[in-house]
Amino acid sequence: MLKRIAAAALVIVAVVVGLALTQPDTFRVQRSVVIAAPPARVFAYLNDFHRWPAWSPWEQLDPAMRRTYSGAAAGQGATYAFSGNHDVGEGRMQIVESTPAVLVAVRLHFYEPIDSEGDTRFELRPHGTGTEVTWTMSGDSPFLIRVMGVFSSMDSMVGPDFEEGLARLKTAAERDTPTPAPTPAQTRAP
Repeated sequence: MLKRIAAAALVIVAVVVGLALTQPDTFRVQRSVVIAAPPARVFAYLNDFHRWPAWSPWEQLDPAMRRTYSGAAAGQGATYAFSGNHDVGEGRMQIVESTPAVLVAVRLHFYEPIDSEGDTRFELRPHGTGTEVTWTMSGDSPFLIRVMGVFSSMDSMVGPDFEEGLARLKTAAERDTPTPAPTPAQTRAP
């Protein structure tokens, strides 16, 4: 009996490993949304890691998450390191390219739960009086990711988070109204 159980387990492991080897060695997840706000306003939320808590879907998963900001205050060279519970993991992001109101490109390195790297891009395009934002993440699929891919795709695991994040970004950017400049009457001393 024990031999049959061991043989069945070995067959299952061999099938999973075989299927994992057929999985693609790269991944790509992409979602888009139209936001009723100008590109410059949306860009401000993406280009500054200090503003990510207003919209990032992962910020709410661990209220005790540790955040460290370094490098530039915003834009190219800005760095954000995070360490949280098992839902958040540990990693580091750095803005590697920033074109005002057009593009923010981020290099992501996860240390835990799985050591992996990926590239994230936020592309902004005018859409009527608003902005179309396309969020794309791509990278290599290490073997463990390919094993997970036998049961669930990266798109099905991360795509819903992108959708939630874009919905939160839409809410934040549409709610954020610029403060009008004071009129001369408002700036005069009594």
